[in-house]
Amino acid sequence: MLSVGHGPRHVLVVARPHSDEPVGGATALALAERLVRGDRLSPATDPEAVTWNIVLCLDPDGAALSEGIEAATAGPDHTLERYYGTAFRPVAAEQPEWAPIVSGRLPESRALFDVIDELRPFLQCSLHSVEAGGSWVQLTRDLPGLAAPFQASAAELGIPLQHGTYDALYWENPSPAIHVLPPPDSTGRLAAGSENIGSSTWCAPSRYGGATAIIEVPMWATDLADDLSPHPEAAHVLRELSALVRDGGRQVTDVLVRARGFLPPARDDALRRVVEWMADDLYDLVADSWEPLARQAAEAARAGDPPTLTTSQVCALDVVARRQPLRAAGLLLRLLAAADHPAAPALHAELAGLFTTWCTDFEKSLRLRWVPVTHQAEHQTRTILAATEAALTTRP
Repeated sequence: MLSVGHGPRHVLVVARPHSDEPVGGATALALAERLVRGDRLSPATDPEAVTWNIVLCLDPDGAALSEGIEAATAGPDHTLERYYGTAFRPVAAEQPEWAPIVSGRLPESRALFDVIDELRPFLQCSLHSVEAGGSWVQLTRDLPGLAAPFQASAAELGIPLQHGTYDALYWENPSPAIHVLPPPDSTGRLAAGSENIGSSTWCAPSRYGGATAIIEVPMWATDLADDLSPHPEAAHVLRELSALVRDGGRQVTDVLVRARGFLPPARDDALRRVVEWMADDLYDLVADSWEPLARQAAEAARAGDPPTLTTSQVCALDVVARRQPLRAAGLLLRLLAAADHPAAPALHAELAGLFTTWCTDFEKSLRLRWVPVTHQAEHQTRTILAATEAALTTRP
């Protein structure tokens, strides 16, 4: 952890909590450089008022298994195919921020909890990125002063806002692309799999009156993320996307079944654990979680009511539908490439054909454009500073 300043109040910035989201490391260093220049343009950057504590990589094991991801997302040959071919995201129980939610016990999680208990930060910023879409922020407590500078930064840098996101499907939405965790007693409050989010590292600063901002920026942007027009066929499209998740998952799993006999055992191989975890029930879990939305959209259409979902909301779910099979396929291709078995090359060629087609369809369907890493990191840095200013002036 890198610390800058010596003020009595603490900000905690956490980079690379997900190993397949590389921009946070660049943002962390850019932020530190800005802070050490000591411009004191605001209370947040005054080293006598605030101490900044920056974790440069929360998941080093996962980062080691994402070797080459920086070149795939920042180099001259940045493509979705190269990204998914290098990206690694562990199973939920091995993700440091998420493990406590599913009763996983990781030393990285414990270390972060200990730092939070020691520093009692008034703000924690968790740095994330999404393969495709727009930028958004999730908050454990509303910070009203954040919305305007966050939205202005995105506009200046040509990054669309993400209106509606799978990660905060039922969170409160006080302003565009800002989502606030609803109270624990809210019904239907969370996307599938996150019912115990209060146990996560995100919520730990609340013990001391602090807040957490999860800051998302896209590696590839789509203007559909910023399209607030009502989607005229949301129910139909959601059911198509559910089928896309299930069908893609089924095709990857079919290759996995034929390769299981010669792949390394899951207990010894992190990539194999992820592919098996996804094959178990993750595709169905994702697809099933959209059924209430599809049902509501269909009921509205039958009643002649206005559409219940916007184009941007459907776009966010489209990204999730396409990325689930791609994540699994990229990992399985790596396993097959390393396998010393006569059946491996044919299975690799079969899956590689699907993989290339899916990546091409993804890029064309959502009209993706690459966001330069300098823009990603600048937007994330500005948002961190704006969130800090807002947290300094907002009491819980």
